[in-house]
Amino acid sequence: MVEKKRKLRKTRYRGRIAQIPIYIGKNFRSFVYQNDWKVIPMAAFIAALVSVVVKKSFFVTMEGTAMGSLAVASIGLWNGCFNSIQVVCRERNIVKREHRSGMHISSYIISHMIYQAFLCLLQTLTILIVFIYTNVKLPAHGAIFDIFLVDFGITIFLITYAADMMSLFISSIVKSSTSAMTVMPIVLMIQLVFSGGLFTLPKNLQGYTNFMISNHGIVCISAEADYNNLETHTVWKMVKKIANNSDEESKKMVESLEEKGFAEKINMEAAKANYKKEYKNSNENIRVRWELLMVFSAMFALLAMIVLEFVDKDKR
Repeated sequence: MVEKKRKLRKTRYRGRIAQIPIYIGKNFRSFVYQNDWKVIPMAAFIAALVSVVVKKSFFVTMEGTAMGSLAVASIGLWNGCFNSIQVVCRERNIVKREHRSGMHISSYIISHMIYQAFLCLLQTLTILIVFIYTNVKLPAHGAIFDIFLVDFGITIFLITYAADMMSLFISSIVKSSTSAMTVMPIVLMIQLVFSGGLFTLPKNLQGYTNFMISNHGIVCISAEADYNNLETHTVWKMVKKIANNSDEESKKMVESLEEKGFAEKINMEAAKANYKKEYKNSNENIRVRWELLMVFSAMFALLAMIVLEFVDKDKR
């Protein structure tokens, strides 16, 4: 009996580093036995839906790339949020009990960071495979790495992981799984509204986009796609649509202008007007966005760690 107690004490009060693999193992058992693997087919399904909608114009035109960047950033946000929104709150009582028994919160959070990175990586690879399989017109070369898929994959991973850590933090402070699932749509809506890619915000609200994971994700994808050097056909398509709904004389005039190459000039001028300096296709611009997404991830993980350090005082 005495030997058993000693063994229990040794196990219970292991150091911070020694506790990490224990909780990583627990998380991977959840992947197998509690169906955490379901996030992978879900990521594939969402990516396939988006691909069907955007594949004809994504990376081809300005408007298609803007829409595609928003869609891909939304996929990352959605996947990341669902990965971890319930992981802490559903076992809050266990965390509290084990913390009182010697569990280090830092070990617990780090183990989740490693495990969630694994999930985000699988989801990223799934999205890339779906995009390749559905024939999305991906550029050949990237701004940082020679292969565009590497740049694109890193961006998707960082968006997903930042959203994942944000949800891990939310899961650390909410009362229950029900509360977590109630809060998540609100958080996603805020991310999308203030992303800068869905609505044109008033000047007094534009500064808030800098605090949004979605904004940095959209900017990064658009920069990687070389948005500013893509074509735009929106203006001329609108001119033709108006002409087709007008009299015969207007139709003939538009056809005449098109034959003289006026359509190309209009499209070029429209592309210049749509130039956005934040979408500059440069090594520095993309690296800065990557670094900011990493800062978001680290910040939310740290906040989750700080909040859970006070879990013993929680009387819920």
